[in-house]
Amino acid sequence: MSDIFQEVDEDLRRDRMSQMAKRYGGIVGTVAVLIVAATAGYQAWQGWQKSQREAETGRLVSALSQTAASPAKGIEALSSYAAKAPADLAVLARLNEAALRAGEGKSTEAVAIYDSIAADTQVGNIYRDLATLLSVMHQIGSGDAAQLQARLQPLTVDDNAWRFSAREMTALLTARAGDKAGARTLFQQLADDSLAPSGVRSRAADLAALYGKS
Repeated sequence: MSDIFQEVDEDLRRDRMSQMAKRYGGIVGTVAVLIVAATAGYQAWQGWQKSQREAETGRLVSALSQTAASPAKGIEALSSYAAKAPADLAVLARLNEAALRAGEGKSTEAVAIYDSIAADTQVGNIYRDLATLLSVMHQIGSGDAAQLQARLQPLTVDDNAWRFSAREMTALLTARAGDKAGARTLFQQLADDSLAPSGVRSRAADLAALYGKS
């Protein structure tokens, strides 16, 4: 008897599958076609994105190569590229342009570019923080020490990528403001920080010793 019930059960299952295939087969087929089309479309879009990205990167490299001819040509090429490029590549051009201007002794122009990057909400935080750091660096001997320290303060937190450089500049600004004891403390903290780059630690140790004698 059990064999009979099993055969009936299998017949019923086959019948239900046949009915479902007739009822939903068209829909399933359509969905399958849509999935294949969407996958192909996405892959094509990725390919287009990749080719566009490669083209944009090539244009940036071309602009950078103009610096070999002269800084002036490099500045012009990078400025022109940045005006039309996607934000993430434009910021690289702007940073390089600012560096070229600084190298030409045009610190005020360089600082203006760094400050514009730091204020640009379309730019990633890591580049905005770097621009702030570089802006302060080019003003460290002439700008208002308290204002520059205030700009660096958010960069000194433990999870910031630029914290060690920001802390080093904060210590230098503290010394410039006349607080040599405070500067020594900050330099010693850097010198003792095993996570700090070796160059930073070495400079900090030397400066901590220098201000310790003052």
